Amino acid sequence: MSVVGALLSPLRAYREAWLELASRDPTLAAMDAGLAGLPAWPDPATGPTASRRTALAAEPGAVVEAARRRGRDGGAVFLAAPVPLLVEAAYGPEAQALFRAPLRVELVGVPLPGTGEDGALPRDDLTAMRGLASIAVVVPADAPTVARATAVLGTHAGPGYLKLPPEGTPTVTDGAFALGRAPTLRDGNDLTLVALGTTVAPALAVADDLARVGVAARVLDAASVKPFDEAAVLRAARDTGALLVVEAGPVSTGIGTLVAAMTAENYPVPVRRLGAPETVAAGGSAPTPEAASWLAGRLRDEAFELLRLRGKAT
Repeated sequence: MSVVGALLSPLRAYREAWLELASRDPTLAAMDAGLAGLPAWPDPATGPTASRRTALAAEPGAVVEAARRRGRDGGAVFLAAPVPLLVEAAYGPEAQALFRAPLRVELVGVPLPGTGEDGALPRDDLTAMRGLASIAVVVPADAPTVARATAVLGTHAGPGYLKLPPEGTPTVTDGAFALGRAPTLRDGNDLTLVALGTTVAPALAVADDLARVGVAARVLDAASVKPFDEAAVLRAARDTGALLVVEAGPVSTGIGTLVAAMTAENYPVPVRRLGAPETVAAGGSAPTPEAASWLAGRLRDEAFELLRLRGKAT
């Protein structure tokens, strides 16, 4: 897609990637629920995708049952809905058939437009989805990664959860994505920042700030939350000696606990976690300039504290 820094639409990236998948896979289905007010899909009269796209009422049971029926033929079903609806649907009794059977139902969490939060469960969706068996959990940082992740989930052998970043999110990656991989967006050997979703942009900004004072910070994009790239984290622990995890949700149940556990078991190094409620912009809206500035300041403070622990800063 376009250059780093551009304000590309994650929702448009998802839809265009889905249409590309549909042009090659006639069994592919797309459904949405409770998305009134979002930009419309292409005119159904313009192509055969109309027969594979179904609009649904926003009842979790109906959403899940429709997805289950559409998935029986083995084709992937992309079901897009506001984040809280998907969380409720995934944990309802109707959903158990989705996660016991080998159905390829890919849930797409869409931030609600015009609000400061995702809804009733603005920060707990990643914890909830990670707790489901056999589901891939993906949290892209920007539109290019959304496009690639959609393509990957379109050929994925099981269910998945793709959380779209909010509209207005800047482009900060080249779109590289693979399940179970955390690409290195900046390299360095003094400190590692592990970020995902809306926290990737501020992590990169802080890495650039640190470089100006002679600190080489590595930045890992943990878009693949489940499966998680344990090898990249342990390699970063060995190479840099300290890890700062920037959460897109609560620190108590986020990926920082996973990072801390795997390093403690395999290569103990200092690990710090920064996230909700501190991460003001972890919800559904794009970070305000004030929130982004505040988070960057906290990131810098935590980074220098880790560097001082290692004797690399005073």
